Amino acid sequence: MNSENPRGNASSTRRPLILGSTSRYRNELLRRLQIPFDVVAPDVDESPLPGEAPRETAERLALVKARAVARIFPRAVVIGADQVADLNGLPLGKPGTHERAIMQLRQMQGQTVMFQTAVAVVCLENGFEQSSLAAVRVKFRQLTDNEIENYLRAEQPYDCAGSARSEGLGIALLESIDSDDPTALVGLPLIRTCKMIQAAGIALLADQKIHAS
Repeated sequence: MNSENPRGNASSTRRPLILGSTSRYRNELLRRLQIPFDVVAPDVDESPLPGEAPRETAERLALVKARAVARIFPRAVVIGADQVADLNGLPLGKPGTHERAIMQLRQMQGQTVMFQTAVAVVCLENGFEQSSLAAVRVKFRQLTDNEIENYLRAEQPYDCAGSARSEGLGIALLESIDSDDPTALVGLPLIRTCKMIQAAGIALLADQKIHAS
């Protein structure tokens, strides 16, 4: 997708929608809404601030990402999102390596982890800005080192916060999931996202033709 000239340009009658994230998981989720959008990578520092709680980090970065892209495309409705796994106040980000993933899953096995997933929607042209946090409570099973190793070799979830892909084989690591916005665990709470982008001026379903069966 083109980050320099999104399909919804200044001459378009439809307000353009931009996903301010290069996450393939968020891209796949947003495609479920069956509306056109472009992807622009937000150029921001994602480091947590000293003393910042995991939920505060997620909320701040979601807004920072959306605002950064909105400054480049002020007419667009921009979605920013961030997720931090919270283990008793300890933030767990993307492991990046096999060794760090092993360490994370050892820490989380048998524990309840809060996946703090934030989404923000910004449109500078009409002054719209909203954000929301969807916390997902996840209980991990007791895991053996062999199970952890086999899982990581099979799925290699090194770009996932908390080293587990619930939409894939990672579901076998879990005992329970509790959330009011199910896709939040994957990285983008679509229920909240739908509400915010509609409030910002993106119509959903309005142009769909419904055919009687």
